[in-house]
Amino acid sequence: MRFLATIGALAIVLGIGCAVFFFGGFYSVAATAEDPAAVTWALTRVRTASIDRHADDSPPASFGDAAMVQAGAQAYASYGCSHCHGAPGVKWLKLSEGLHPDPPNLKEVAGDLSPAQLFWVIKNGINMTGMPSFEQAGARDDEIWSIAAFVKKLPSVSDADYKTWTASVEPKQAQ
Repeated sequence: MRFLATIGALAIVLGIGCAVFFFGGFYSVAATAEDPAAVTWALTRVRTASIDRHADDSPPASFGDAAMVQAGAQAYASYGCSHCHGAPGVKWLKLSEGLHPDPPNLKEVAGDLSPAQLFWVIKNGINMTGMPSFEQAGARDDEIWSIAAFVKKLPSVSDADYKTWTASVEPKQAQ
């Protein structure tokens, strides 16, 4: 019984210590401050589990066909995705270096994510990362699916193809 009381007391002290650390302002929310490893680990686990749980939409039958990928490249360009994630032949904007955590290089992560996961992330965004909800930005589901198809194909898209596909694209304006 004494052992359980000791464990309980330690848990209470640890809880109070964490509360003081976070709610007392000792934890820096500055984008220039690195998160403690435990915070990075926890946020990564929570993000991954949330995406895995909620990403259950099935892609349309046309997912990945050439027309959809090209439409996705145009939507990707018009919504400004390349500003943070880059694109074939397009560098990230300098301001994306101020985001924390860093926006992922989609060429590197596209293979690890399913079409449903890409769709869910693009549609809903990711809280506390700078990744916006494209649904709330006015994107329709068919546009979001096309962006997901483009991102899935991104590792094999050439600079010349991306430039050709997006040559006449105008940025989306706020509604």
